[in-house]
Amino acid sequence: MPTARRFGGFVESGHRRTCLTHDLSQDTPAMTTSIMNPRLRLLNALRANSKPIMTFLGLPSFRTAQIVAQTGVDGIIIDCEHGHISDDSMHSATAAIAAFGVSPLVRLRMTHADLIKRALDAGAHGIVVPQINTPEEARTVVSHAKFTPQGVRGQGSPFPGITHGIDIPTYLRTANETLITCLQIESKAGVENVDAICAVPGVDMIFIGPNDLALSILGYVPAKGDESEYINAIEKIVAAARKHGKWVARLSNDGALSKEHLKVFDTVAMSYDVRALQNWYMSELKVARS
Repeated sequence: MPTARRFGGFVESGHRRTCLTHDLSQDTPAMTTSIMNPRLRLLNALRANSKPIMTFLGLPSFRTAQIVAQTGVDGIIIDCEHGHISDDSMHSATAAIAAFGVSPLVRLRMTHADLIKRALDAGAHGIVVPQINTPEEARTVVSHAKFTPQGVRGQGSPFPGITHGIDIPTYLRTANETLITCLQIESKAGVENVDAICAVPGVDMIFIGPNDLALSILGYVPAKGDESEYINAIEKIVAAARKHGKWVARLSNDGALSKEHLKVFDTVAMSYDVRALQNWYMSELKVARS
């Protein structure tokens, strides 16, 4: 039985790697350390198969980030793709969310290396990258998200140590094994190539974007939910993720759907801060005016 030791906020034990999914380099020996950081709430919940729940943040307020982080969610995806989130707002939200013991992830606008670096340098616990259609695109994302020898990410920011609760040398040594690299499959091309995408080492999670997927496959949104082509696409994505040992997630509109989806998916992103505000006001105004 290997002995455990604490280092820089992590617990290490000398046995085969069990973090994330696969060893990132197929040529690297599998014997390494299993790293646990109690600050990484979403990662730890995924490892424990405890069905964590996330949500999306689209408003640029530091206070909004704090308020949503206090609700009990396990992770918050800061939406730099469709939300009103600038680089400055992304930094502020990442710090605010992590301070409440919740995992901040950043959904990027695209796969550009500088956007990946900015999100991770802000201290995000992971990235969500939209519109991945080929294994080549997946490998590019992984390369820019990982430090050497698995990737080409540069180092210089002091902020990740703050949101991870560790010093920078420890962060550099452990980031490749503890940051979540999540790719979105939301097009016909992505579905066609999903097996090869999921086979890429260093991809940790596949996220289904149901609206863009429906738009690509069906030509309209939202999907009714009973279209065979749409259902088959989702099942194919889930099967590929399971085959290659990746976590799989999706957007869910409310609590009831989240509960249903968690029977299949490892995690869900339940609604969106903007939508939650709109829905509450519309519902209560309907009651008030009845």
